[in-house]
Amino acid sequence: MKTANFIANGRTLKGELRKDGLLHDAAGETHNPDDVQFLLPLKPGKVIALALNYGDHVKELGFSAPPEPVMFLKPNTSLLPHRGTVIYPRGAKYMHYECELGIVIGRDARRVKAKDAEDYVGGYTIANDLVVRDYVSNYYRPPMRAKGWDTFGPMGPYLVTADEIPDPYNLGIRSYVNGELRQEGNTSDMIRRAPELIEFMSRFMTLEAGDVILTGTPEGVSHVHPGDVMRMEIDGLGALENPVALEDESAEPLIAEEGERK
Repeated sequence: MKTANFIANGRTLKGELRKDGLLHDAAGETHNPDDVQFLLPLKPGKVIALALNYGDHVKELGFSAPPEPVMFLKPNTSLLPHRGTVIYPRGAKYMHYECELGIVIGRDARRVKAKDAEDYVGGYTIANDLVVRDYVSNYYRPPMRAKGWDTFGPMGPYLVTADEIPDPYNLGIRSYVNGELRQEGNTSDMIRRAPELIEFMSRFMTLEAGDVILTGTPEGVSHVHPGDVMRMEIDGLGALENPVALEDESAEPLIAEEGERK
């Protein structure tokens, strides 16, 4: 099942996207996805993101594969629905997208073994883990200032239940900017998959129903600018699209000092 939360005719609704291409709400009414205002497909408890989880992206950045998962928390204030506007920070020199498969936890998990971990996956969604590369350095880790800006976590438009995706590790990933294909990869290139990640994380913290794990991005990141439109696609999950706009003129630029860049 592929569900979405949205606003139509002044009402906040939840609907299922069916084969006719329409959203069907609980009352049986249908809605054209092009005519609704999308909300986040779920309200996550916490969002745990992975860095350096695709071999080709690791090479692209000039690193070696880490010996264990590299994790950070994505603030809930960064989350943004489909078609919401991403704000480009004033003073930033290099901001880029990261199209990622989001794993949605279906029930609470603590000390779960990898062999049982798939039973705790409730579904999947698309995420765009935006980052200002200016603020990423070996010293300032985890990269909270780089990735934690408001609007830097677009997610959606749909929550797709696990039964709809028989093989989540063979899904094509594509990123477009203004209609130009910039990034193309496949979830088969993940270094660590859901079972290993859930086992690792649930050793030291409880994963709760509704938590989301962002599983990293393949190679092909590139600069986006104010005025651009990003479109993230993952096979079977749909497409997440967001425009980019420059931060308000009244905002004071937050620029890394030269001594901070390592």
